[in-house]
Amino acid sequence: MNGRERFISTMNYGIPDRPPLFEDGLREDVLHLWHMQGLGKKVKLDSLFTFDLREEIEPDLEPSPVPSRWPNSIEGLIKLHARLDPDDPQRLPDGWGKKVIEWKTRTYPLLLRVHRGYFLSMGVHGWRRFTDAIQLLVDDPQSVKYWMNVYAEFTCRLVEKILREVQVDAALFSEPIGGNHGPLISPGMYLSFVLKSYQPILEVLHAFGVKTIIYRTYANTRALLPSVVKAGFNCLWACECNPQAMNYHEIRQEFGRDLRLIGGIDSDSLRQTQQDIYRSVMEMVPELLQDRGFIPLADGRVREDVSFNNYIYYRKLLESILGIK
Repeated sequence: MNGRERFISTMNYGIPDRPPLFEDGLREDVLHLWHMQGLGKKVKLDSLFTFDLREEIEPDLEPSPVPSRWPNSIEGLIKLHARLDPDDPQRLPDGWGKKVIEWKTRTYPLLLRVHRGYFLSMGVHGWRRFTDAIQLLVDDPQSVKYWMNVYAEFTCRLVEKILREVQVDAALFSEPIGGNHGPLISPGMYLSFVLKSYQPILEVLHAFGVKTIIYRTYANTRALLPSVVKAGFNCLWACECNPQAMNYHEIRQEFGRDLRLIGGIDSDSLRQTQQDIYRSVMEMVPELLQDRGFIPLADGRVREDVSFNNYIYYRKLLESILGIK
C-alpha cells in the first residue's frame, strides 16, 4: 500500500498493511545539533527511518493587508470585512496550477487547512489582543459573533474554490485555545461563538465528500471534546499537551470510534531516558493500534534537547511495533 491508501484505510477503521508513520516536526537547529552527535552531514533522515509523506495545503487565511491594530467593534470589523477576499489568487500557495496537476497522481495523503481557530481568527498575535479577544466575549458578544460568521463565510468560499480543483483526504482545523489547566474560554462560550460558526464550513466539506475532519488542538482542551465531536469532528490530533490531561486511552473509551486519533506519544519522554521512551510508547501505541483508527506520532515538535540517539531509539521502536524491518 502507498501512504495515501494507508491513511484512508486507517481513518476508515480498515486493515492497512500498517498505519502511516509521519515525520515529526523538526527544526533546522535540531538537525544542526544532531550533526555534532553523529548524524552525517549528507545523510537524510528518510534514509534512516520510515517516513510516510504527507502534505498540507496552507491557503492564506489572514485579512489582506493585515491590520496594524485590530478593531474592537462591529463598525471596525465591517471595514475589515473588505480585506477577506476569497477570490484573491494570492491566497493560494505558490505554483498552484502545477501543484493541482501533480496532486492528481499523488501517492500520499493531502490535508487542507481550513481554519486557524478562534484566537488567530480574532487577530491574536500577542497578549494585548488576547485580552481584547477574551473581554469581547463578555462586553460585546455580538461583535464576536459577527466576525466569526464573516470569517466563516470567507472560509466557505475559499474552501469551495480549492475543492473544485483538488480532492483532499482530510480537512484540518487548528485550534490553539487551551492552557495547561484547560481551555481558555468556557465550553458554553466555545459552542456558542466558535463551533456554531464552523457549521457552514463543515457543510461545504461534506458536500465535496471530505470525510475526515481533523481537530488539531494544543495543550489541554479535554473539556471541549464532547461538543467538538457532536459538532461533526471525527479525528483528534492533540499537540503539546499533558498526556494525563489528554489521555488517548480515556478519550477512546469515552468517544469510541466516533473519534480517530493522531499523535498520543508524549514528546517530553524523548528528552528523558530510553526507558522513559519505551514506557511512553508501549503504554499508548500497541493497544490503540489493535483498536485501529490511530496514527502514532509524538505530540509535539522535536526540539533541541532531544538527543539524536534518543530519536533513533524512538523511531526504531515505532518501526519494530509496526513490523517494519
